Amino acid sequence: VQLVESGGGSVQTGGSLRLSCVASSYSVRRYCMAWFRQAPGKARERVAYRDRDGSTRYEDSVKGRFTISLDNAKKTLTLQMNSLRPTDTGMYYCAADLDRDAFGLRPPPAYWGQGTQVTVS
Repeated sequence: VQLVESGGGSVQTGGSLRLSCVASSYSVRRYCMAWFRQAPGKARERVAYRDRDGSTRYEDSVKGRFTISLDNAKKTLTLQMNSLRPTDTGMYYCAADLDRDAFGLRPPPAYWGQGTQVTVS
């Protein structure tokens, strides 16, 4: 499956952005999907995860500010980011895998997008 992200940009502290990830698969609902980010000089971290059963999980620093959602008809995974902070700056990647263990016991996920840059100042 191919993943294409969009929606990144530059915003001020407290602002909002909405990232989108369009998948080429005929049924994205079969996949577990997530958003990762990587800041310069730092390791990649998972910020939001959506299991194929619909459950979601968030990294502690984004809880209450970020929301991950899936529109299966549009084959689009979305990350709504509110109350942005400078520490949210980084390259954001969408990832997908049929196996949920790819996001836990047996990383990494098989499919990745090219990334979209988010800068908060």
